[in-house]
Amino acid sequence: MKDLKDLFEHQLKDLFSAESQLIKALPKMVENANDEKLKEAFESHLEETREHKSRLEVICKELNISPKGETCKAMKGLIEEAEEFLQEDASEDVRDAGLIADAQRVEHYEISGYGTLVRYAKELGHEDIAKKLQETLDEEYDADEKLNKLAESRLNQEAK
Repeated sequence: MKDLKDLFEHQLKDLFSAESQLIKALPKMVENANDEKLKEAFESHLEETREHKSRLEVICKELNISPKGETCKAMKGLIEEAEEFLQEDASEDVRDAGLIADAQRVEHYEISGYGTLVRYAKELGHEDIAKKLQETLDEEYDADEKLNKLAESRLNQEAK
């Protein structure tokens, strides 16, 4: 990588990989969640994640690059941790609280990645792309906040 443009493209591909992996992982989280509102939150985020991946495809097409070619090792590790947690002998309430924790780790990773991409896009003069990335970033913040509300309003207390 020689410059910010190269780094930006690398980061786009990394997040494309992350979103692709998450699309495969979220159905397992829906399946293993006990609380109906938590299931709904995961199902809703699965639809959003599909949109995020599609948005990245559009951005890459605009930049004339392929979104493929990277494997996001961070997302791979976060998903492996979540899958290991699901193997634990935990009550339904504790499982729900743990699923929220795992999902929020994913959200925070994505928030970090998209925040960086928005900044790079602006610095590279890609204002329209920055707006698209900001839309995804805002949705990631919203997903994190929904999980926070579920945890704080009820699920952590039930696990307690």
